[in-house]
Amino acid sequence: MKKGDLHDECLLYLELSHYLEDRILPLHTSIVLFLLSYCDNPSINVFFVPVKDSLKGPLWKKRVPSNIPVTILSEEELPPVVRSCRLPAVMERNGNFCRAGLAVVLRYIIQRACDVDSNRRDVSELLGFKKTCLKACAEVSQWTKLCEISIPLAVESFLRNNQGHRAIPSEILHLEQKLGEPVRVHNDDKIRRQKLKQWSRDKNKMLIKKGSDGGSGFSNEGADIIKYLSEESKESENASLELRTALSKLSMEHIPAVTRREQCCIRKVKSTDLPPLEHVFAEGLYFTLTDVVLFPCLHYFFVSLGDCEEQMLKALPLLSRWYQRVQEVPRLKEAAGSCGIHVLDLPAPLPSSSMLIRNSIDYKHKMAETIDPYFRGGPRPTMNKLEENGISARFTPHPCPSLSQDWSNLPVAAHPIEGKLTSERALRKQQQLDNIISIVTNLAKTGDTIVDFCSGGGHLGIVLAHTLPSCQVILVENKEESLVRAKDRCDELGLQNIWFLQTNLDYFTGPFEIGVALHACGVATDMVIDHCIMAQAAFVICPCCYGFIQNTVKYTFPRSQKFKNVLSNKEHMVLCRFADQTAVQLPAERQLIGKKCMGLVDLDRSWAAEEHGYTVYVTSMEPDSCSPKNNLIVGNCAAQSHSLTA
Repeated sequence: MKKGDLHDECLLYLELSHYLEDRILPLHTSIVLFLLSYCDNPSINVFFVPVKDSLKGPLWKKRVPSNIPVTILSEEELPPVVRSCRLPAVMERNGNFCRAGLAVVLRYIIQRACDVDSNRRDVSELLGFKKTCLKACAEVSQWTKLCEISIPLAVESFLRNNQGHRAIPSEILHLEQKLGEPVRVHNDDKIRRQKLKQWSRDKNKMLIKKGSDGGSGFSNEGADIIKYLSEESKESENASLELRTALSKLSMEHIPAVTRREQCCIRKVKSTDLPPLEHVFAEGLYFTLTDVVLFPCLHYFFVSLGDCEEQMLKALPLLSRWYQRVQEVPRLKEAAGSCGIHVLDLPAPLPSSSMLIRNSIDYKHKMAETIDPYFRGGPRPTMNKLEENGISARFTPHPCPSLSQDWSNLPVAAHPIEGKLTSERALRKQQQLDNIISIVTNLAKTGDTIVDFCSGGGHLGIVLAHTLPSCQVILVENKEESLVRAKDRCDELGLQNIWFLQTNLDYFTGPFEIGVALHACGVATDMVIDHCIMAQAAFVICPCCYGFIQNTVKYTFPRSQKFKNVLSNKEHMVLCRFADQTAVQLPAERQLIGKKCMGLVDLDRSWAAEEHGYTVYVTSMEPDSCSPKNNLIVGNCAAQSHSLTA
């Protein structure tokens, strides 16, 4: 958040829908209000946007903290940029910079609360190590996907299904399993040695009590201690160590680090022999934004169990214990109570010590299942297989290679070098922009909306907004820092036809005519193409990072039926990995193979779009040297009147 933003009036828009009896607020809205209450942050104006008959009765007022005034606003009264995305959303009054989506909005609230009171260490620690908690989009982050999509949807579905037998949602069982995985945190080696030291001390006390000579307790460099960890005192003392370590992060005052050196016998134990850390909170030892999101979801789930509570809790011992642990966080109960969340006192069964072992065995079993004895690696067997079936990379000549911007006459703020690029990189960026802008200029009509997906610092969108003043340009980007830089440049240019939307791509729902993306990484290219297809919009996309392509919940590869008829997923992944090998430092033959693999991956994407009634071609930027990733995928819906060629 920029300096000075703190004085701007901040407007937060939340959905209000007729839900279930006393749970009238959607889970996303409940989660945002819970965080606002925990942060004790009254500097944000909250607006409820009703859906259908949401205003029947005053029940929703019981779920809003008393120190947060709420105004009812109809969807028609929303600012245009907010109407183009799914709620929750937040922006400054009369601004053109909107943040949308659960994770993005929650992170902004935390940043604003810390700016209001820089001493709120308990709030700043919610963003986790290096401030990255829930920063990545759901397509690449398991935790963002769980918190933003899977768990809220699963719980809401469970709450609606109040008739007959209800099974535990698979998403909640998956979360239970994740709580049984080994904990990995920064400096965990040091904490695990403290844990080993404590266990050694406890064992010596027990031996002395029995009249034996305790000694050092280390006959096999910690092996006997590790064996002892599964015995009686495991739950009591080691849990308190991890809980103390976890809660110390939430202290309002900084706690000095312990600098005492460990005993020699502790230092000698190999890292692989150290005892694992157990989960105190969702992602490990520390209370983070992940726990804030999950707490209201799991609370309503536990409340709704009814007669099945005892049976279901037996299947969820780790989640039960997590729910009880969260209640020990300072101020959490008060924050929950102000939102109408009255915590339960659940029986918390001890976690099974076999959970870690079982997860490890399951993982190895899954790895063994993926071994294909008939699979042949390398790109040539895969390319030969495609050629035998009449499939080879196809490149259409660039429709308008001679068109380029007069960069010398453009304002300095529109120049790529203003985006913190070196002169050499700025020149290549100019050439990349020329290739895309020339095609978009031929596609665009007066009044069109052009969306620059994965916009980064706005190199492409800013020039489009400047050269096409009759079009509305929207920059969609997940990284706040990049979008703030883009806004600064646009403010200097005085552009009035550009909006800035910090969000994951799925939260943008507005209509548009043309979608563009310059170097959309991995699956992001496929996400942009699908978004354009849903909007029946034309697209001009330069893919990147082919090696990051992988199957996700939404996307599987190959994409087109023609490729699926020939290649397996594993064979397609070979093409993706070698498509990344186009760097100028590589031998010419290897670059050529990389270019062919790029062409095949993008041909598969183009054929997949054609299955939805699109006309699509793949071309190369000119000159080739402007980027190692120089493919362009250009498509248009057959129902539209745009021309794809010059």
